[in-house]
Amino acid sequence: MRSHLLNDTTAETYRRSVTEGIERVAAKLATTSRPFTGVTVDALSPRIDEIDLDKPLLDTTAVLDELEDVYLRDAIYFHHPRYLAHLNCPVVIPAVLGEAILSAVNSSLDTWDQSAGGTLIERKLIDWTTARIGLGPVADGVFTSGGTQSNLQALLLAREEAKADTTAELRVFASEVSHFSVKKSAKLLGLGADAVVSIPVGADKRMQTVALARELERCRQDGLVPMAVVATAGTTDFGSIDPLPEIAELCEQYSTWMHVDAAYGCGLLASLKYRDRIDGIERADSVTVDYHKSFFQPVSSSAVLVKDAATLRHATYHAEYLNPRRMVQERIPNQVDKSLQTTRRFDALKLWMTLRVMGADGIGKLFDEVCDLAVEGWRLLAADPRFDVVVEPTLSTLVFRYIPAAVTDPAEIDRANLYARKALFASGDAVVAGTKVSGRHYLKFTLLNPETTVEDMSVVLDLIAGHAEQYLGESLDRAS
Repeated sequence: MRSHLLNDTTAETYRRSVTEGIERVAAKLATTSRPFTGVTVDALSPRIDEIDLDKPLLDTTAVLDELEDVYLRDAIYFHHPRYLAHLNCPVVIPAVLGEAILSAVNSSLDTWDQSAGGTLIERKLIDWTTARIGLGPVADGVFTSGGTQSNLQALLLAREEAKADTTAELRVFASEVSHFSVKKSAKLLGLGADAVVSIPVGADKRMQTVALARELERCRQDGLVPMAVVATAGTTDFGSIDPLPEIAELCEQYSTWMHVDAAYGCGLLASLKYRDRIDGIERADSVTVDYHKSFFQPVSSSAVLVKDAATLRHATYHAEYLNPRRMVQERIPNQVDKSLQTTRRFDALKLWMTLRVMGADGIGKLFDEVCDLAVEGWRLLAADPRFDVVVEPTLSTLVFRYIPAAVTDPAEIDRANLYARKALFASGDAVVAGTKVSGRHYLKFTLLNPETTVEDMSVVLDLIAGHAEQYLGESLDRAS
């Protein structure tokens, strides 16, 4: 079985195997006409279940044939212009090349003696990102697995920086439409169930700073400690951006850590048109960015950035076999000193390859295109009497609801929208997301593909309306 180890003697086998796999994927990309086949769990599960993992096929071509049947054929393809659901972007080719390289070399970014140049490349990209944000000369950060981990680490640092006798005194403030990872992080960090204070949003889905000020003052009056305010630059459901300058002022007034969750909105750091929408982000103590959302990178590629590098010490732990304390004095750069993870992929290489091939402006132009597309989608929805659209887009998300002319029961309209989404997914013709607004079911376009057109959106809206009308017609038939 040594013939399967990647080394100097198997380099040609590696080349042939990877090339064959790439050709399979390229063929799928070239011929995929829908984002999904519509396969059901009940149809796909038996094909997986019948595979005996203790009986290998012993042939790469045979395995790829099998993979076609159990994965490639029915995968959900984010590159398709009618995939409009979640924050999954189509990926750029230089990043995919980087993925192939980093997987084969298999550097681990925890210590210098496992990564060398990889460590320096990651640090260079962290410096590049903090400069784009404007965090200042002593800023730092580290790559993470995604926005949830970035938010967790940021709130860990905030907890350790807060001056409190017990964690029971600590409070975190976030808008009612902030990411669920804020509450999840609070739980993981040992804070009380009531530690996260939900701040209402206005009609524009942005945090109301008057309400934030009131809650911060109440916190102080109650003898509690405002540990952090989490401002969101690109909410998952609406793409809304909280008023960062006003929040920064309040954080300074109450000596509170300001964290900006820009997992989605970080694409504006490269934007040529809309960078001013995140003005104020430079005043944050920490920032989350997800390059795998709006920088068109493959999963995973995220980072947590901090204004003061010294605060990262709260994530540091020294192990003699790995990163003994003496290495700090010897100025040996070990990224594990900053990270919640130990073994960690060289995900930074993907962004490095992208910047070196396309440049930041190339990324920014792509993100600007999807933001522009969202404006056109907003106009399309606003002019269509069949739909109610919630809020004008700030980034590239549209939340809307099919409203039939002849039905007024909100619960029945809910069911029609739920059915339409499910039926559309089952057809494979398009994929859209869903959410709740004020307790009612809505649908969502998350536009991250510059290849998507207004015509694509128009066709999908017609499909949604058709499925909803079919449901309502059948419902009336059942009732009669």
